[in-house]
Amino acid sequence: MLVAFNTLPDTARVWVYQASRSFSKDEIVEVKQSLDQFIEEWTTHGSRLNAGYEIRYNRFIVIALDQSILGASGCSIDTQVHFIQSLEKKYDIDLLDKMNVSYKQGEFIAYKHLKDFKKMAKAKSVSKNTIVFNNLVTNKEEYEQYWEVPAEESWHARFM
Repeated sequence: MLVAFNTLPDTARVWVYQASRSFSKDEIVEVKQSLDQFIEEWTTHGSRLNAGYEIRYNRFIVIALDQSILGASGCSIDTQVHFIQSLEKKYDIDLLDKMNVSYKQGEFIAYKHLKDFKKMAKAKSVSKNTIVFNNLVTNKEEYEQYWEVPAEESWHARFM
């Protein structure tokens, strides 16, 4: 069942999918419609899941699931991944590659392959104060507090 993202508890499980480019305004409308439909129909063992989503910076799809009501099974997680893969195909965009890093350059969101980010850190083109997106957060509380942080407060610190 689709619920408002902000009504989900801090313990809600979170998945963050970062896009290799920003979605256009028209694409955002379509992606939201697709997410609405997917989450409304998302089930585990025949029971509907209580979940919501948000799209941040026209670039990140964040899905959250209230596991206190009913948790996701392997099959329901696979269904979510297949849904995300369908978005990748439809919009010719990468959402599942975990070997990429997104970070802020002023108001712009930059997207680099991890090896390029490492080179930039070595060359001091990014610093421990660079705002990065820690897509490894696992619940809504972590997402709200530790997703968008200086590199020194994230797993990215190992490259600084």
